[in-house]
Amino acid sequence: MTLAYADAHAALLDRLDARVRETVRRDGVDPQAEVTAVRRIAEQVVTAHDERSLTGQVAPVPDPQAMVGELVARVSGFGPLQPYLDDPSVEEVWINDPSQVFVARHGRHELTTTVLTTAQVQELVERMLKSSGRRIDVSQPFVDAMLPEGHRLHVVLEGISRGFTAVNIRKFTLRASRLHDLVDLGTLTPQAARFLEASVRAGLNVLVAGGTQAGKTTLLNCLASAIPGSERVVSAEEVYELRFHHPDWVPMQTRQAGLEGTGRIALRDLVKESLRMRPSRIIVGEVRAEECLDLLLALNAGLPGMCTLHANSAREALVKMCTLPLLAGDNIGARFVVPTVAASVDLVVHLGIDHHGVRRVNEIVAVPGRVENDVIETETLFGRDGGDLVHRGGLPPRAESFTRIGIDLRQVLG
Repeated sequence: MTLAYADAHAALLDRLDARVRETVRRDGVDPQAEVTAVRRIAEQVVTAHDERSLTGQVAPVPDPQAMVGELVARVSGFGPLQPYLDDPSVEEVWINDPSQVFVARHGRHELTTTVLTTAQVQELVERMLKSSGRRIDVSQPFVDAMLPEGHRLHVVLEGISRGFTAVNIRKFTLRASRLHDLVDLGTLTPQAARFLEASVRAGLNVLVAGGTQAGKTTLLNCLASAIPGSERVVSAEEVYELRFHHPDWVPMQTRQAGLEGTGRIALRDLVKESLRMRPSRIIVGEVRAEECLDLLLALNAGLPGMCTLHANSAREALVKMCTLPLLAGDNIGARFVVPTVAASVDLVVHLGIDHHGVRRVNEIVAVPGRVENDVIETETLFGRDGGDLVHRGGLPPRAESFTRIGIDLRQVLG
């Protein structure tokens, strides 16, 4: 595409875009809720332009269908970013500044040829936040929100990020809904998948750990899908990311403060409220701060649960679980927290991304419940051996839970 052609195409796109928007406003169409109506208007505008081109007054549209798609993306979608959101191979999109738009594919990131303006970025952020009901301004310079398609949006306002507003969109790509799907993707072995499914059915408490984009939420979704349908599930998240099928499930998300500075609902509030909702299981999307204490108290009281946590190994995940509750107040000490973590967490599943960009479970660690010199004892059940996830021997804690529901643990592990 020559520079002159690109300029002519951009100018034509701007003119047709203005006509579509004018018609949308005149007809009172909600561009995000009524995408079909916007597409019909765009088709009418492009057709009318093509008919005028027969008289020689304007240049014809080389590809009318492609032009309609671009117009719909501008008016109803997210403009130049829409092709990346529609591309199933793209896992994440982020903007460092208007001239630097990156995408991630298969765990690796690349700089795209898309160049935006500051005004376009601002308009995109406003449009993305419109559907979420969340806001960003000088008093609230960060925001986490969910896009209509389920993608997670994070924005840092200019002034906090230097020079330009920073935008990150983590796409919701459902490639696995059950543990056996992760076997097909190479994340788990069939033996490890059988064991984890049996552990969830037996009511063991599972901590899923790993780095950013390691696949923690995907694994949590797959684990949650193994919960028996007779149980009542309550989940708490910063924004809705969990997607699993269950007949009795109440999902909850946090809420930021309003313009008056009131009305904020923190993750800790949701964990506390979930205990009043007669749950059989509790799931916390990601534990980051003092809500860890409330989750530990629930697990220690006999309520089965699962959560995710950022950590570089299973051992570091347990150390972090012992540290985060201390943020809840000065009266919370390690002498209480460490044995509580040892008694509450049954399994730690650690994920990572290999050098090929493949997400894999690196280890599954059992927590027998013993503490020696303020260090929680662990036993590696599954670990990587020459790249393969193999059973290292040993049994998980609370083996009687498996027997109670008719699961032969030795057969599962064998």
